[in-house]
Amino acid sequence: MHTIPVGAWVVVADGTNARLFHNVGKQDALQLTQDDPITADAPDAQGHGPSGHRPPEASTEQTREATFAKQLANRLNAAALKQEFEHLFLIADPTTLSEIRPQLHAQTSKRITGELAKTLTNSTLQDIEKILKANA
Repeated sequence: MHTIPVGAWVVVADGTNARLFHNVGKQDALQLTQDDPITADAPDAQGHGPSGHRPPEASTEQTREATFAKQLANRLNAAALKQEFEHLFLIADPTTLSEIRPQLHAQTSKRITGELAKTLTNSTLQDIEKILKANA
């Protein structure tokens, strides 16, 4: 059972992009508004590649997805350290969630109010709200 507090950030991600929502509902009513999408930066020698060592058999797509997960975690960490959000709810496919979790700062992790392991990046705002309400 997950409650998404008013003002919480809801991040819906997969291995290549993410959507950021804010809960602007009153009291316990969930009502999301969408912010700008989060896109991947190009990997480079400045630390924008994937975290850790990638297995030699990792495909280019897997490396891109790991890189995006790292970049998303870095963005969430920076926002948490700047006190931009108090509560965070993560929705991502299981692989992306497993890439993001170990890279989250303690200040980010303690703000997580829930997670949902689903691919919803192409879902409508109404469908995301409906799924979150059903899982509350």
